[in-house]
Parts: sequence; C-alpha cells; structure tokens
Amino acid sequence: MRVVSLVPSLTEAVARSAPGALVGATDWCTHPPGLDVVRVGGTKNPATDRILSLAPDLVIANEEENRAPDLAALRAAGAEVLVTEIRDVPQAFRELARVLDACGVTARPRWLDEAERTWSSLPEPGTRRTAVVPIWRRPWMVLGRDTFAGDVLARLGVDHVHAAHPDRYPRLPLEELRASAPDVVVLPDEPYRFTADDGPEAFPGLPCALVSGRHLTWYGPSLAEAPRVLGEALRAARP
Repeated sequence: MRVVSLVPSLTEAVARSAPGALVGATDWCTHPPGLDVVRVGGTKNPATDRILSLAPDLVIANEEENRAPDLAALRAAGAEVLVTEIRDVPQAFRELARVLDACGVTARPRWLDEAERTWSSLPEPGTRRTAVVPIWRRPWMVLGRDTFAGDVLARLGVDHVHAAHPDRYPRLPLEELRASAPDVVVLPDEPYRFTADDGPEAFPGLPCALVSGRHLTWYGPSLAEAPRVLGEALRAARP
C-alpha cells in the first residue's frame, strides 16, 4: 500500500499505525518527528504532479483542509482519493477508523482505543466558561459553527460565543470580539501562531489561554492526551 496524506493529523495517524505505507505528505505534516517521506506542498496548494509521480494507491484528504479542485484533479488523473469530514469528536473516531481500514490496517491501534476511552470517560465539567477562539489575525477570524475544535472545547466545559454564527470561521472586528466579554480568550499556536507576545495584548483585561493547536484541532494520536494538555492550558489562563 502506497499512501499520500494531505492532512497533518491523518499523516500522524497513518505513520503510527501503518509503518512504511506513507510515501508522501504535505510540508505541514510535522508529526511524527523525523518523518522521511516525499513532501508534496501545502494542504491548500499541493503539487498534484508530484503526488501522481509517487503512484499512490490512496490519497487521504479532508473536506475542510483541502481544496475541491485539487482533489478533483487527482481523481481525474486516476488517483483514488478518500475525503474525510470531521466536525466533532465522535465523528473523528469514526473517520480515523475508516482511514486506517482503507490503509490496510487490520488490527485497531492501541492509541486509538486509548484516545476513545479518554474522551468517553471525561467527567461532566463542574462549571462552564465562555470563550472567544481566534484562529487568525489580520484579519481576525474565530471559531464559528460546527467545528471539531469547538466540540473539543465544549466537552472540556468551554462554550465559544460564536458557536451559532452562520459562518464556520467568521471574520469579525476586534472590537466586537472584545465586546463579547468572554470568560477566556483561547489562543492556539496554529493555524496562526499566537504566542505570549502576539495575541494576548489585543484583549486587555481578559484571561488568555495559550493552547497547543495540535491538541485542539488535530484528530489523531494527540487525541489521547488532548484533554489533559488543553485542561492545563485553560486552567493557566491569565489576564
């Protein structure tokens, strides 16, 4: 089986579960560290000719992370493309199982069982907090409706204030984000790399939690430790 992955979190899942199957991955596929495969460009601008030159049996993609025209071009050239859709935690586990099955993984990997047990055994949050969750600045963009990251936070007791917005990733003025007066501002380090010096200063007086984007937005082996890692970051939120 020869697999090209266009989704960083799925790259990690396949690399952990089907050693040797991956022959190509995007420039953004950073896990597992030291992954030695052909790089095929970005998630939004993959080099389709390079992908096809690898003669993959399967190309793995995601309806949100990858562009439909690129996937259509791969299919038109004869490549088999599996497209995932992941909007919440339970769907992530179903899609992960589907991807691994398509990659020829016959035994369910231990990390997947551990991750599913971790999420299914989470205690009911004692208190709930509201949050604004920027994912970009210049312009400011935040989590909106129907997102995997939003569901992750909700299961940890954090309800983001734009969950009912008609857009999934609305662009909103900073003044409007401040005026919503959330209990906490959640600042991930991807896709925009918010840091202690780049992000919190825009929300004076509001507690800000700097969180791992991999644990907030990736669906793969990181799911097993995501509740602990994110929980620690949320508890450490400071104005």
